[in-house]
Amino acid sequence: MSSILTNNGAMVALQTLKSINNDLGKTTSMIATGKEVSSAKDNSAMWAISKVMESDVKGFKAISDSLNLGGSTVAVAANAAETVTDLLIDMKDKIVSAQQDNVDLSKLDADVQALKAQIGSVVGAAQFNGMNLIDGSQAATIDVLSSLDRDSAGGVTASNIVVNTNNLSTGGYTANDVFAAGTNSTVSTDADTFVMSLDQGGGSDEFTIQDGSTVWAAGDKISMRIGEDTASYTVSANDLLANTETVDMIASGLKNSIDSLGIAGLEVDFDPTTTSGQLTLTNNGTADLTSSGQFANAGSGGLGALAGLDITSSANAAAALSSIEGLIDTAIDAAASFGSSQGRIETQSDFVSKLSDSLKSGIGSMVDANMEEASARLQALQVQQQLGVQSLSIANQAPQSILSLFR
Repeated sequence: MSSILTNNGAMVALQTLKSINNDLGKTTSMIATGKEVSSAKDNSAMWAISKVMESDVKGFKAISDSLNLGGSTVAVAANAAETVTDLLIDMKDKIVSAQQDNVDLSKLDADVQALKAQIGSVVGAAQFNGMNLIDGSQAATIDVLSSLDRDSAGGVTASNIVVNTNNLSTGGYTANDVFAAGTNSTVSTDADTFVMSLDQGGGSDEFTIQDGSTVWAAGDKISMRIGEDTASYTVSANDLLANTETVDMIASGLKNSIDSLGIAGLEVDFDPTTTSGQLTLTNNGTADLTSSGQFANAGSGGLGALAGLDITSSANAAAALSSIEGLIDTAIDAAASFGSSQGRIETQSDFVSKLSDSLKSGIGSMVDANMEEASARLQALQVQQQLGVQSLSIANQAPQSILSLFR
Protein backbone atom coordinates (compact mmCIF):
# COMPACT_ATOMS: atom_id res chain seq x y z
CA MET A 1 0.00 0.00 0.00
CA SER A 2 1.20 3.45 -0.94
CA SER A 3 0.50 6.41 1.32
CA ILE A 4 1.26 10.09 1.14
CA LEU A 5 0.92 10.38 4.95
CA THR A 6 3.29 7.62 6.03
CA ASN A 7 6.53 7.07 4.14
CA ASN A 8 8.02 4.00 5.82
CA GLY A 9 10.96 3.87 3.43
CA ALA A 10 11.93 7.46 4.24
CA MET A 11 11.67 6.78 8.00
CA VAL A 12 13.96 3.75 7.76
CA ALA A 13 16.44 5.66 5.60
CA LEU A 14 16.34 8.58 8.05
CA GLN A 15 17.03 6.40 11.12
CA THR A 16 19.87 4.68 9.29
CA LEU A 17 21.38 8.03 8.32
CA LYS A 18 21.08 9.26 11.94
CA SER A 19 22.92 6.18 13.18
CA ILE A 20 25.64 6.63 10.56
CA ASN A 21 26.02 10.33 11.45
CA ASN A 22 26.25 9.47 15.19
CA ASP A 23 29.02 6.90 14.56
CA LEU A 24 30.75 9.35 12.24
CA GLY A 25 30.66 11.99 15.00
CA LYS A 26 32.26 9.60 17.49
CA THR A 27 34.95 8.59 15.03
CA THR A 28 35.67 12.22 14.15
CA SER A 29 35.96 13.02 17.89
CA MET A 30 38.38 10.10 18.37
CA ILE A 31 40.55 11.40 15.56
CA ALA A 32 40.42 14.98 16.85
CA THR A 33 41.17 14.12 20.52
CA GLY A 34 43.24 10.99 19.98
CA LYS A 35 41.14 9.28 22.67
CA GLU A 36 38.62 6.49 22.46
CA VAL A 37 37.44 7.35 25.99
CA SER A 38 37.49 11.13 26.31
CA SER A 39 34.64 11.52 28.80
CA ALA A 40 32.74 9.47 31.35
CA LYS A 41 29.86 8.83 28.92
CA ASP A 42 32.18 7.00 26.53
CA ASN A 43 33.08 4.32 29.13
CA SER A 44 32.55 5.31 32.76
CA ALA A 45 34.64 2.51 34.30
CA MET A 46 37.68 3.04 32.08
CA TRP A 47 37.38 6.81 32.40
CA ALA A 48 37.34 6.60 36.23
CA ILE A 49 40.36 4.28 36.35
CA SER A 50 42.31 6.47 33.94
CA LYS A 51 41.61 9.60 35.97
CA VAL A 52 42.89 7.95 39.17
CA MET A 53 46.03 6.89 37.33
CA GLU A 54 46.44 10.37 35.84
CA SER A 55 46.32 11.84 39.34
CA ASP A 56 49.06 9.40 40.39
CA VAL A 57 51.18 10.48 37.43
CA LYS A 58 50.80 14.12 38.55
CA GLY A 59 51.79 13.07 42.08
CA PHE A 60 54.87 11.21 40.86
CA LYS A 61 55.91 14.31 38.91
CA ALA A 62 55.97 16.19 42.22
CA ILE A 63 57.85 13.29 43.82
CA SER A 64 60.42 13.41 41.04
CA ASP A 65 60.94 17.12 41.77
CA SER A 66 61.30 16.33 45.48
CA LEU A 67 63.87 13.62 44.78
CA ASN A 68 65.84 15.97 42.53
CA LEU A 69 65.85 18.63 45.24
CA GLY A 70 66.76 16.15 47.98
CA GLY A 71 69.42 14.51 45.81
CA SER A 72 71.05 17.86 45.09
CA THR A 73 71.04 18.78 48.78
CA VAL A 74 72.64 15.47 49.78
CA ALA A 75 75.14 15.69 46.91
CA VAL A 76 76.35 19.05 48.20
CA ALA A 77 76.73 17.63 51.72
CA ALA A 78 78.56 14.54 50.42
CA ASN A 79 80.96 16.66 48.40
CA ALA A 80 81.62 18.88 51.41
CA ALA A 81 82.22 15.90 53.70
CA GLU A 82 84.70 14.44 51.21
CA THR A 83 86.48 17.81 50.97
CA VAL A 84 86.66 18.05 54.76
CA THR A 85 88.12 14.54 54.85
CA ASP A 86 90.84 15.55 52.38
CA LEU A 87 91.64 18.68 54.42
CA LEU A 88 91.91 16.64 57.62
CA ILE A 89 94.27 14.22 55.87
CA ASP A 90 96.40 17.22 54.84
CA MET A 91 96.29 18.37 58.45
CA LYS A 92 97.42 14.93 59.61
CA ASP A 93 100.46 15.28 57.34
CA LYS A 94 101.42 18.49 59.18
CA ILE A 95 100.81 16.88 62.57
CA VAL A 96 102.94 13.84 61.72
CA SER A 97 105.75 16.16 60.64
CA ALA A 98 105.49 17.89 64.02
CA GLN A 99 106.44 14.68 65.83
CA GLN A 100 110.11 15.27 64.94
CA ASP A 101 112.47 17.30 67.10
CA ASN A 102 114.14 19.34 64.38
CA VAL A 103 111.10 21.10 62.90
CA ASP A 104 109.65 24.57 63.31
CA LEU A 105 106.42 23.88 65.22
CA SER A 106 105.16 27.44 64.86
CA LYS A 107 105.22 27.29 61.06
CA LEU A 108 103.57 23.87 61.02
CA ASP A 109 100.94 25.13 63.46
CA ALA A 110 100.23 28.07 61.17
CA ASP A 111 99.46 25.60 58.38
CA VAL A 112 97.23 23.60 60.72
CA GLN A 113 95.30 26.71 61.75
CA ALA A 114 94.85 27.68 58.08
CA LEU A 115 93.45 24.22 57.34
CA LYS A 116 91.10 24.55 60.33
CA ALA A 117 89.79 27.83 58.91
CA GLN A 118 89.34 26.23 55.49
CA ILE A 119 87.34 23.38 57.02
CA GLY A 120 85.10 25.91 58.74
CA SER A 121 84.58 27.70 55.42
CA VAL A 122 83.65 24.46 53.62
CA VAL A 123 81.18 23.47 56.33
CA GLY A 124 79.54 26.88 56.32
CA ALA A 125 79.17 26.99 52.53
CA ALA A 126 77.77 23.46 52.11
CA GLN A 127 74.14 24.48 51.65
CA PHE A 128 71.61 23.96 48.90
CA ASN A 129 68.55 26.20 48.81
CA GLY A 130 69.38 27.27 52.36
CA MET A 131 69.60 23.74 53.84
CA ASN A 132 72.95 22.69 55.28
CA LEU A 133 73.23 19.07 56.39
CA ILE A 134 76.68 19.31 57.99
CA ASP A 135 76.71 22.49 60.09
CA GLY A 136 74.40 21.25 62.86
CA SER A 137 71.52 23.56 61.89
CA GLN A 138 69.17 20.70 60.96
CA ALA A 139 67.56 17.94 62.97
CA ALA A 140 69.27 14.56 63.22
CA THR A 141 67.36 13.35 60.16
CA ILE A 142 65.50 14.90 57.23
CA ASP A 143 62.83 13.26 55.08
CA VAL A 144 62.93 13.25 51.29
CA LEU A 145 59.53 12.44 49.72
CA SER A 146 60.12 9.32 47.65
CA SER A 147 56.81 7.63 46.77
CA LEU A 148 53.03 7.54 46.93
CA ASP A 149 51.71 4.12 47.92
CA ARG A 150 48.10 3.28 46.96
CA ASP A 151 46.47 0.29 48.63
CA SER A 152 43.67 -1.92 47.26
CA ALA A 153 41.03 0.20 49.01
CA GLY A 154 42.27 3.35 47.31
CA GLY A 155 44.04 4.81 50.33
CA VAL A 156 47.23 6.74 49.60
CA THR A 157 50.21 7.16 51.93
CA ALA A 158 53.49 9.00 51.37
CA SER A 159 56.86 7.27 51.77
CA ASN A 160 60.12 9.02 52.57
CA ILE A 161 63.84 8.35 52.35
CA VAL A 162 65.35 9.25 55.71
CA VAL A 163 68.69 11.04 55.40
CA ASN A 164 70.92 11.30 58.46
CA THR A 165 72.52 14.69 58.94
CA ASN A 166 76.13 14.84 60.17
CA ASN A 167 77.35 17.75 62.24
CA LEU A 168 80.86 18.53 61.02
CA SER A 169 81.00 22.01 62.50
CA THR A 170 83.97 23.11 64.55
CA GLY A 171 82.02 25.40 66.86
CA GLY A 172 80.55 25.01 70.31
CA TYR A 173 83.66 23.47 71.85
CA THR A 174 84.93 24.49 75.31
CA ALA A 175 87.92 22.97 77.08
CA ASN A 176 86.87 21.03 80.17
CA ASP A 177 90.17 19.63 81.55
CA VAL A 178 88.85 16.10 81.37
CA PHE A 179 91.97 13.94 81.56
CA ALA A 180 94.84 13.61 84.01
CA ALA A 181 97.93 11.86 82.64
CA GLY A 182 99.31 8.62 83.96
CA THR A 183 102.92 7.47 84.30
CA ASN A 184 103.73 7.51 80.59
CA SER A 185 100.66 9.06 78.95
CA THR A 186 100.65 12.61 77.61
CA VAL A 187 97.75 15.04 77.73
CA SER A 188 97.13 18.16 75.65
CA THR A 189 97.38 21.63 77.12
CA ASP A 190 93.65 21.81 77.78
CA ALA A 191 93.68 18.18 79.05
CA ASP A 192 90.88 17.22 76.63
CA THR A 193 92.97 14.71 74.66
CA PHE A 194 95.66 12.24 75.67
CA VAL A 195 97.88 9.61 74.10
CA MET A 196 99.60 6.55 75.58
CA SER A 197 101.71 3.66 74.29
CA LEU A 198 101.29 0.12 75.60
CA ASP A 199 104.14 -2.26 74.88
CA GLN A 200 103.32 -5.90 74.21
CA GLY A 201 103.79 -8.47 76.93
CA GLY A 202 102.53 -6.47 79.89
CA GLY A 203 103.00 -2.80 79.04
CA SER A 204 100.70 -0.80 81.32
CA ASP A 205 99.60 2.80 81.86
CA GLU A 206 96.70 4.65 83.38
CA PHE A 207 94.72 7.85 82.89
CA THR A 208 92.14 9.54 85.07
CA ILE A 209 88.82 11.12 84.17
CA GLN A 210 88.86 14.22 86.33
CA ASP A 211 86.13 15.77 88.42
CA GLY A 212 87.99 18.95 89.40
CA SER A 213 86.74 21.97 87.44
CA THR A 214 84.92 19.84 84.90
CA VAL A 215 81.21 20.53 84.50
CA TRP A 216 79.62 17.52 82.90
CA ALA A 217 76.47 17.72 80.79
CA ALA A 218 74.23 15.14 79.20
CA GLY A 219 75.55 14.48 75.72
CA ASP A 220 79.24 15.00 76.56
CA LYS A 221 81.25 12.21 74.97
CA ILE A 222 84.57 10.51 75.62
CA SER A 223 86.05 8.50 72.76
CA MET A 224 89.05 6.20 73.07
CA ARG A 225 90.94 4.81 70.11
CA ILE A 226 93.00 1.66 70.75
CA GLY A 227 94.94 0.48 67.74
CA GLU A 228 92.37 0.45 64.93
CA ASP A 229 89.34 0.16 67.24
CA THR A 230 87.31 2.90 68.93
CA ALA A 231 85.31 2.79 72.15
CA SER A 232 83.17 5.63 73.44
CA TYR A 233 80.79 6.63 76.19
CA THR A 234 78.19 9.38 76.07
CA VAL A 235 77.13 10.98 79.33
CA SER A 236 73.42 10.64 80.13
CA ALA A 237 71.26 12.62 82.51
CA ASN A 238 71.35 9.66 84.91
CA ASP A 239 75.13 10.06 85.21
CA LEU A 240 74.90 13.61 86.52
CA LEU A 241 75.36 12.94 90.23
CA ALA A 242 77.95 14.29 92.64
CA ASN A 243 81.23 14.86 90.77
CA THR A 244 83.10 11.78 92.00
CA GLU A 245 80.07 9.61 91.35
CA THR A 246 79.69 11.11 87.88
CA VAL A 247 83.27 10.39 86.82
CA ASP A 248 83.01 6.87 88.23
CA MET A 249 79.86 6.28 86.16
CA ILE A 250 81.65 7.60 83.08
CA ALA A 251 84.79 5.56 83.77
CA SER A 252 82.71 2.41 84.27
CA GLY A 253 80.80 3.01 81.04
CA LEU A 254 84.01 3.62 79.10
CA LYS A 255 85.57 0.46 80.57
CA ASN A 256 82.56 -1.59 79.42
CA SER A 257 82.82 -0.08 75.94
CA ILE A 258 86.54 -0.94 75.73
CA ASP A 259 85.90 -4.48 76.95
CA SER A 260 83.23 -4.93 74.28
CA LEU A 261 85.88 -4.37 71.58
CA GLY A 262 87.38 -7.76 72.44
CA ILE A 263 90.99 -6.70 71.83
CA ALA A 264 93.16 -9.75 72.42
CA GLY A 265 95.39 -9.43 75.50
CA LEU A 266 94.05 -6.02 76.58
CA GLU A 267 93.08 -5.79 80.25
CA VAL A 268 91.18 -2.80 81.63
CA ASP A 269 91.05 -2.27 85.40
CA PHE A 270 88.84 0.16 87.27
CA ASP A 271 88.56 0.37 91.06
CA PRO A 272 86.73 3.49 92.27
CA THR A 273 87.65 2.72 95.87
CA THR A 274 91.33 3.18 95.02
CA THR A 275 91.30 6.20 92.67
CA SER A 276 88.08 7.78 91.47
CA GLY A 277 87.74 7.85 87.68
CA GLN A 278 91.04 6.07 86.97
CA LEU A 279 91.37 3.39 84.29
CA THR A 280 94.47 1.22 83.98
CA LEU A 281 95.20 -0.48 80.66
CA THR A 282 97.57 -3.45 80.41
CA ASN A 283 98.65 -4.95 77.10
CA ASN A 284 99.25 -8.69 77.53
CA GLY A 285 99.05 -9.26 73.79
CA THR A 286 101.77 -9.91 71.24
CA ALA A 287 101.71 -6.50 69.51
CA ASP A 288 102.34 -2.97 70.73
CA LEU A 289 99.25 -0.76 71.06
CA THR A 290 98.86 2.98 70.77
CA SER A 291 95.88 4.42 72.62
CA SER A 292 94.39 7.89 72.62
CA GLY A 293 91.42 9.64 74.18
CA GLN A 294 89.31 12.58 73.11
CA PHE A 295 86.57 14.64 74.73
CA ALA A 296 83.67 16.35 72.92
CA ASN A 297 81.14 18.77 74.40
CA ALA A 298 77.46 18.01 74.04
CA GLY A 299 77.05 21.34 72.25
CA SER A 300 80.03 21.04 69.95
CA GLY A 301 80.02 19.83 66.39
CA GLY A 302 81.47 16.54 65.25
CA LEU A 303 84.74 18.34 64.58
CA GLY A 304 84.48 20.53 67.68
CA ALA A 305 87.77 19.18 69.02
CA LEU A 306 89.52 21.00 66.17
CA ALA A 307 88.89 24.26 68.01
CA GLY A 308 91.43 23.38 70.68
CA LEU A 309 93.89 21.54 68.45
CA ASP A 310 97.37 23.01 68.04
CA ILE A 311 100.93 21.75 67.61
CA THR A 312 102.82 24.58 69.26
CA SER A 313 104.56 22.14 71.61
CA SER A 314 105.74 18.53 71.46
CA ALA A 315 103.10 17.47 73.99
CA ASN A 316 100.32 19.14 72.01
CA ALA A 317 101.63 17.63 68.77
CA ALA A 318 101.50 14.15 70.31
CA ALA A 319 97.95 14.74 71.55
CA ALA A 320 96.94 16.19 68.18
CA LEU A 321 98.13 13.05 66.43
CA SER A 322 95.73 10.97 68.49
CA SER A 323 92.86 13.43 67.98
CA ILE A 324 93.21 13.75 64.21
CA GLU A 325 92.51 10.05 63.65
CA GLY A 326 89.14 10.33 65.34
CA LEU A 327 88.30 13.48 63.43
CA ILE A 328 89.20 11.84 60.12
CA ASP A 329 86.99 8.86 61.02
CA THR A 330 84.12 11.24 61.81
CA ALA A 331 84.44 12.97 58.42
CA ILE A 332 84.78 9.64 56.56
CA ASP A 333 81.69 8.26 58.29
CA ALA A 334 79.74 11.38 57.33
CA ALA A 335 80.83 11.18 53.69
CA ALA A 336 79.95 7.47 53.56
CA SER A 337 76.53 8.13 55.10
CA PHE A 338 75.74 10.88 52.61
CA GLY A 339 77.02 8.72 49.74
CA SER A 340 74.70 5.90 50.76
CA SER A 341 71.71 8.26 50.94
CA GLN A 342 72.65 9.79 47.60
CA GLY A 343 72.68 6.34 45.99
CA ARG A 344 69.24 5.52 47.41
CA ILE A 345 67.79 8.78 46.15
CA GLU A 346 69.22 8.30 42.66
CA THR A 347 67.88 4.73 42.51
CA GLN A 348 64.43 5.89 43.64
CA SER A 349 64.46 8.77 41.17
CA ASP A 350 65.21 6.36 38.31
CA PHE A 351 62.43 4.04 39.50
CA VAL A 352 59.88 6.88 39.76
CA SER A 353 60.73 7.98 36.21
CA LYS A 354 60.19 4.46 34.85
CA LEU A 355 57.04 4.01 36.96
CA SER A 356 55.57 7.23 35.57
CA ASP A 357 56.25 6.01 32.03
CA SER A 358 54.55 2.68 32.82
CA LEU A 359 51.50 4.45 34.25
CA LYS A 360 51.24 6.69 31.18
CA SER A 361 51.47 3.64 28.95
CA GLY A 362 48.74 1.92 30.95
CA ILE A 363 46.47 4.95 30.70
CA GLY A 364 47.07 5.11 26.95
CA SER A 365 46.12 1.47 26.45
CA MET A 366 42.78 2.14 28.15
CA VAL A 367 41.70 5.45 26.64
CA ASP A 368 43.77 6.20 23.52
CA ALA A 369 42.22 5.69 20.11
CA ASN A 370 43.62 3.22 17.59
CA MET A 371 44.31 5.74 14.86
CA GLU A 372 44.72 3.17 12.07
CA GLU A 373 41.37 1.64 12.96
CA ALA A 374 39.75 5.07 13.30
CA SER A 375 41.03 6.13 9.88
CA ALA A 376 39.62 3.02 8.18
CA ARG A 377 36.30 3.42 10.01
CA LEU A 378 36.08 7.10 9.00
CA GLN A 379 36.39 6.17 5.34
CA ALA A 380 33.69 3.49 5.65
CA LEU A 381 31.30 5.79 7.53
CA GLN A 382 31.74 8.57 5.00
CA VAL A 383 30.74 6.16 2.22
CA GLN A 384 27.80 4.93 4.30
CA GLN A 385 26.76 8.53 4.93
CA GLN A 386 26.71 9.29 1.21
CA LEU A 387 24.69 6.13 0.52
CA GLY A 388 22.32 6.99 3.38
CA VAL A 389 21.72 10.43 1.93
CA GLN A 390 20.98 8.91 -1.47
CA SER A 391 18.64 6.31 0.08
CA LEU A 392 16.74 9.01 1.93
CA SER A 393 16.50 11.08 -1.25
CA ILE A 394 15.07 8.08 -3.14
CA ALA A 395 12.60 7.33 -0.33
CA ASN A 396 11.46 10.96 -0.25
CA GLN A 397 10.66 10.81 -3.97
CA ALA A 398 8.40 7.73 -3.60
CA PRO A 399 5.16 9.73 -2.98
CA GLN A 400 5.71 11.53 -6.31
CA SER A 401 4.81 8.27 -8.13
CA ILE A 402 1.31 8.41 -6.63
CA LEU A 403 0.51 11.45 -8.83
CA SER A 404 0.60 9.22 -11.91
CA LEU A 405 -2.46 7.42 -10.56
CA PHE A 406 -4.50 10.62 -10.90
CA ARG A 407 -3.58 11.60 -14.45
